[in-house]
Amino acid sequence: MPVPAFPSLSALHAAYADGLSPEAVVAETYRRIAAADDPGIFLALVPEAEAQAAARALGPFDLERTPLWGVPFAVKDNIDVAGLPTTAACPDFAYTPEATAPAVARLLAAGAILVGKTNLDQFATGLVGLRTPYPAPKNACDPSIVPGGSSSGSAVAVARGLVTFALGTDTAGSGRVPAGLNNVVGLKPSLGSVSGRGVVPACRTLDTLSVFAGTVSEADAVFRIMAGYDPQDPFARALPVPPRPGGLPPGLRLGVPDAAGRIFGGDPLSEQAFDASLADLRALLGGATTAVDLAPFHAVAQLLYAGPWVAERYQAIRSFLEAWPEALHPTTRAIIGAATGHSAADAFAGLYRLAELRRATEPVWRAIDVLVVPTYPRPRRVADLAADPVGPNSELGTYTNFVNLLDLCALAVPGRWRADGFPSGVTLIAPRGADGLLAELGARLHAASGATLGASGLPLPAEAAPQVTRAQGDEIEVAVVGAHLSGLPLNGELTARGAHFLRAVATRPDYRLHALPGGPPARPGLIRVAPGTGTAIETEVWALAPDAFGRFVAAIPSPLAIGTLSLADGTTPKGFLAEAAGLAGARDISGHGGWRAYLASGEASA
Repeated sequence: MPVPAFPSLSALHAAYADGLSPEAVVAETYRRIAAADDPGIFLALVPEAEAQAAARALGPFDLERTPLWGVPFAVKDNIDVAGLPTTAACPDFAYTPEATAPAVARLLAAGAILVGKTNLDQFATGLVGLRTPYPAPKNACDPSIVPGGSSSGSAVAVARGLVTFALGTDTAGSGRVPAGLNNVVGLKPSLGSVSGRGVVPACRTLDTLSVFAGTVSEADAVFRIMAGYDPQDPFARALPVPPRPGGLPPGLRLGVPDAAGRIFGGDPLSEQAFDASLADLRALLGGATTAVDLAPFHAVAQLLYAGPWVAERYQAIRSFLEAWPEALHPTTRAIIGAATGHSAADAFAGLYRLAELRRATEPVWRAIDVLVVPTYPRPRRVADLAADPVGPNSELGTYTNFVNLLDLCALAVPGRWRADGFPSGVTLIAPRGADGLLAELGARLHAASGATLGASGLPLPAEAAPQVTRAQGDEIEVAVVGAHLSGLPLNGELTARGAHFLRAVATRPDYRLHALPGGPPARPGLIRVAPGTGTAIETEVWALAPDAFGRFVAAIPSPLAIGTLSLADGTTPKGFLAEAAGLAGARDISGHGGWRAYLASGEASA
């Protein structure tokens, strides 16, 4: 049984089920690494004998117990692994940790096999992948183009099929830019959802571990395994991170940069590729997109390096930098050293300015659910950085630098390629906790793009990713029929409380729908009638945590109420009903089959 040419999760698991041994995969992984002719990818390898021992210790093939059984992976060399040196791409800084970072430990417990630690822009400061004293990794698609940073080695290792997935870190785009430049998926989770212990920080308040993988489903699966609240991490948050839904909300609203926000550095090929990916998204969703003014987002991005946040990078390595300044890469030293020009008062001024800009961006999320931007404006050549080590780097962060400062989650997805044959991905961005929604949309976009797996030229695997259409754990299902539907004025009352979409399904034909008087916003009232004497009415079912459900119900005004609905799929979630007394002056609109169809008919404004 041969080892798959590209070790995707689905291909490996299928091969294991047919009898392939994990020892054979480990041997082939090390052979491929040796044959890669790129000494810049890995800074340290687990001795092959140790990786083979880990493979032998896996036990029987069991994806229920160990969902990453026999899967080779790598981690960025600012993440601790017991017994392997952590260098952060600075040899004089190197130390050998006694403990493995909790996020990595979770992956090992799930059966994954670690093979090595990957190169990076020193101290995770950079988006080009060239700020390292070691040989720089080569871009997997075109060695004349920068590999992207700071998680350069992780992205290249996945793109070349040397490992199934790799961990990076992301502060300003380090988990997304190299993904876009190497035609792989880069998942930047909601801040605090993954433990940051055992990671050399860049900006501790903004850092998160990230995932590189060949497909969205695989990146999401890895994220789910390593995520979890860590009470020993002072920056961890007990965030509800809902799973990937069983479909997209029917009213999903996409935002795109307005004319002024379309920045491609004068490169028409990148602009054309982005527009082709937008066409794919519009075809998937069957609707238009909303132009968004990115000016306040770009203003936030300026704070990251031009403002006092660079002092957070200084603090992370302060004692080392002050004792050994010559140990740093010259560009890294110049960037981090600029922190000494900021005062404590500057730090507070920066916080105040960020609060103002965050408030300025809030209306955007009342009008859209997902923001779609290019992952990077245009590819930059290694030669460009030799002439200017800072300018091209800053340009690469155009669409990434603001995300962590604004507490957003993001997913970089390969999209339509440029006409010159180089990849040009897009990034999906949403408020924290919407990781599952981004995974569902991203998986569909990736499949529609015709993209291949990394630099392999192989087609994407046909994957049936687990899709959640029922509430999990103690969540409570709520069926909505009117202004709380996705894309409508009151949907934010759900999403602001952490609700996530489950499914769109009609009721049994036991209801009548009425347009109630009053507003705005206009609202319907659903009334139960004798079984079989009514109409099937379209609903959306969302899931809420019990405390959030309580707060949501407490805010519902008369004549609406929450009861139990009977749906066509046999489920009986809680849902909106109306008191009979509230129908005075209402109009029966049951013939439309639902509130969204009624609004589309134009009768609501008649």
